[in-house]
Amino acid sequence: MYAAIGSVYISLKKHNLAEQFFKKSKLLYDDLNSQQSMGEYYSGKERLDSVTGNWKSAYEHYKKFIAIKDSSSNKASLQKLVGSQLQFENEKKETLAKAAQKKKDVVVLAEIKRQQNIRNAAFGALLLVLLFSVVVFRQRNKIAGEKKKSDQLLLDKELLLREIHHRVKNNLEVVSSLLALQSAQIDDEQTKDAMQESQNRVHSIGIVHQKLYQGTNLGGIEMKDYFINLSESILDSFGAEKRVTIECTMEQLDVDIDTAVPLGLIVNELLTNTLKYAFPQGQAGKVQIKLHKQKDGILQLEVSDNGVGKSGITHGTGFGGQLVALLTQQLGGTMREEKSNGTKIYFEFKNAKAA
Repeated sequence: MYAAIGSVYISLKKHNLAEQFFKKSKLLYDDLNSQQSMGEYYSGKERLDSVTGNWKSAYEHYKKFIAIKDSSSNKASLQKLVGSQLQFENEKKETLAKAAQKKKDVVVLAEIKRQQNIRNAAFGALLLVLLFSVVVFRQRNKIAGEKKKSDQLLLDKELLLREIHHRVKNNLEVVSSLLALQSAQIDDEQTKDAMQESQNRVHSIGIVHQKLYQGTNLGGIEMKDYFINLSESILDSFGAEKRVTIECTMEQLDVDIDTAVPLGLIVNELLTNTLKYAFPQGQAGKVQIKLHKQKDGILQLEVSDNGVGKSGITHGTGFGGQLVALLTQQLGGTMREEKSNGTKIYFEFKNAKAA
């Protein structure tokens, strides 16, 4: 019976279980000392060794099986004589074999059912994974589509903002040109100076919008480059490029447009005042502009020169002085002036915002 069960497990490709049952049958065969019964054991072992690739052992078992088979054939006549005596025992063995087979069939059917359940569960899990993958794929495509639309809207908005700043800059250039044309028809020097100063103020604002539409950051202005461009423009308007040097001794710093415009106008007024009064009779000189941000967020601005030290703009009653005071107040700032080897004007702005 054990040898037969081992043969069934070979058919089911459960080689480890087959080996266990053959070992059990070998133990019983040794106890019974029956050479005829060992034939089924050697036959089964030959099959098991063959399917597992142990050809040498398969050959040895096959030889033993053939030897037992030949021996059994020679004893056939003797077995017929004692057949009647063994009939009862054979019937009993058959009954036991049927019972064992039935039990084996139950075990095999249970195992087959278990395998089917595992397979069905695996198929179900695979189906769930596929459904989940489809849902995730569709959701990802939907998100990607929405992101693409959002990116396009941002790009359109950026292009629109650039176009707006470009048009504002062009309109300010038109205003500056109109002021220049009007100034050309005026003979009074004080009036012409006022027109020139107004033209410089408009140009300082125009540079801000030019930086915005030409730069990569639409939310802020890089102030060092802005001050350099503003200084060059003011020097050009006074024809002082060769005798006055303006240095921007500061690190790169971005501020938003609401801060950049007032700062630009303040520096414009200070530079204009310096070029008009700090270097009389064509005297050469140097101006320094510094702007940095403290850890607490306060912006500090310093404009200094090595001129004759007669600025007075911080307490002046002229339009330039009033404009600087109003712009400083707008940014929540304070200013002070020192006169030593020239003029130094310091500002601290609490409401200024970095970009």
